[in-house]
Amino acid sequence: MGRIKLNELEDPDKLLVILGPTASGKTDLAIRLAEIYDCEIISADSRQIYKFMDIGTAKPDKSILSSIPHYFIDILYPNGYFSAGEFANQSKQAIEKIKSKNRIPIIVGGTGLYIKALCEGLFNYSADEHNPEIRNSLEIELEKIGKEAFYEKLRAIDPLSADKYSDKNPRRVLRALEFYMKTGELLSEAQKEFPANRPYNCFYIGIDIGREELYERINARCKYMWENGLIEETSNLLEMGYSKSLNSMNTIGYKEAIQYLEGELDSNAALELMQKNTRNFAKRQLTWFKKNQKINWLNKNLLININYFHNLYKNV
Repeated sequence: MGRIKLNELEDPDKLLVILGPTASGKTDLAIRLAEIYDCEIISADSRQIYKFMDIGTAKPDKSILSSIPHYFIDILYPNGYFSAGEFANQSKQAIEKIKSKNRIPIIVGGTGLYIKALCEGLFNYSADEHNPEIRNSLEIELEKIGKEAFYEKLRAIDPLSADKYSDKNPRRVLRALEFYMKTGELLSEAQKEFPANRPYNCFYIGIDIGREELYERINARCKYMWENGLIEETSNLLEMGYSKSLNSMNTIGYKEAIQYLEGELDSNAALELMQKNTRNFAKRQLTWFKKNQKINWLNKNLLININYFHNLYKNV
């Protein structure tokens, strides 16, 4: 008996989403799903998109990638930029492509904003709506007055957006100012007026793993990465000319490896910091996901029984 194809599902429009914190076992579950579903995987991971960053992002093994088609892995160089909106738009195209082959698309990942953008929708102010003259003038102003003053300009115009972008990310601040200068409307108000479009009937499965076991797995994974090439991978990236200030490089694992390579931390201290930062990251992921009441949180021991999972997916 062959694997189940799209046209054999009772509800072929239902989109399966596997999510959970880092190190919870999402990839392992996806591999088991491929045993019964004729599927292709859409990776919802904001770091696995980058080339040359394999160890620190815990990409699936090459053997897995060759046996199960994956999308959005190794699509950008480390100095590239990829927004949640771009992920959603390109994922919709990928989903239709997968369905055209009578195969089943499955979303697998831990980047909450990517999943929300695809499954719940985000207010869309797309790249083709940008005004080059306004964008250029704002970029010049940002360089001239600096990040803090640029952020305060947004706060004076659109305090709700400023509160939302409290991290003062210049790209997001610029986007909000550009929208106001182009349309005369506040971005925060426009986002209220245009509710999120929900293009898919998503069936969310969250991997529920005990906090103690999750932290043990995180610590073990970090240790394995540290001792099996993460430092060398980071050094190679720096030698290739990628700046440590890039968003891709200023992420967990790479930033601690850079601190070690620059002599700020010894090996043990850098590893312990990486483990701590990863545990804190997992907490933030769980906080984000817990806001979505549609997620079916299943104990990992139940998910081991693939027939149990299939019956649940089939009957919901």
